[in-house]
Amino acid sequence: MENITDDMIQNLSPWNDGIKPGDTTKTVKESACEQAYQVSPRYLNAAGRLFGGDLLSWIDLTGALAAKRHCNMPVSTVAIDNIHFAKPLHLGDIAILISNVTHVGNSTMEVRVNSYVEDLATGHRSLVNTAYLVYVALKDEKPSRVPRLIPETDIEKREWFAGEKRNEIRKSRRKEGI
Repeated sequence: MENITDDMIQNLSPWNDGIKPGDTTKTVKESACEQAYQVSPRYLNAAGRLFGGDLLSWIDLTGALAAKRHCNMPVSTVAIDNIHFAKPLHLGDIAILISNVTHVGNSTMEVRVNSYVEDLATGHRSLVNTAYLVYVALKDEKPSRVPRLIPETDIEKREWFAGEKRNEIRKSRRKEGI
């Protein structure tokens, strides 16, 4: 895998991702989603913090919404990558989850979900978690081609190239049975 260069970013176009006649396209911002959740007693673990499984559920729901917005059809979760809990959430905290499509294959979409805790008094958000998930688009319960992704900003383009690398890693893991 090669490093992402500024040259790669400048030359990125939707045609580099296998665009075909009749394909539709969407931008990253067209799929963006923001969800808010309040940590209530039912979500607490024995240590008094948000149970990680509940945060994973919220991440999956928010990620699936971005994927559905991108492809306009039902989706199914294929993979969840890179889960790291950087900061705990406590009773009464407001969790803000922001998701967007970062990369697409033929029928799959990679979605990044950032989770934050928001201070309601100041509006300041602190990053709690970043996760990458992969969804497959389903039409009549069969994988279906998704719109090509158009990254517009340098950040979106860097994320697209990083998504290429993550996809290569996922394929390698599957091949090796890891």
